[in-house]
Amino acid sequence: MDRITWNEYYMYIAQISALRSKDPSTQVGAVFVSEDNKIMSIGYNGAPRDFDDNKVPWSRDTSLPYIKQKYPYMCHAEMNAVTNYGGSVKDFKNSTVYVTLFPCDNCAKLLAQLRVKKVIYLYDYHHDEPIYEASRIILNECGIEFEEFKQESKVKVDISIS
Repeated sequence: MDRITWNEYYMYIAQISALRSKDPSTQVGAVFVSEDNKIMSIGYNGAPRDFDDNKVPWSRDTSLPYIKQKYPYMCHAEMNAVTNYGGSVKDFKNSTVYVTLFPCDNCAKLLAQLRVKKVIYLYDYHHDEPIYEASRIILNECGIEFEEFKQESKVKVDISIS
């Protein structure tokens, strides 16, 4: 009997977490896993706690004034997973984060400050934008490994996220 790998297991959990996001265009999930292979925390992108999601201008149109775009109002999945954690930030040292979208520059800085060991990401469709180029520089300089997720088992799981 075939079964999913640990990498698949954690990435599927990240994908399921992403489905909680109310962002109509980009749902992102993140799962932090400790050195001893235990889930530490889970998060998805969304508005800050107590900020009414209905007041977020969900536009991605960067020609609009910044205040009319979604970007200044969103907490990224990595940030939410860290703030959801009940222990010490020191516990993140040498952890692995499974994230459905390659981290932006701010999330890369957060991961560096946490001393995360590895990032496994599902999608990287913003790779040519400067903030993602900066992310790669930050991760490389800080010795954080990153790799694209690869399906390894023969088990087919269909989790569609936007």
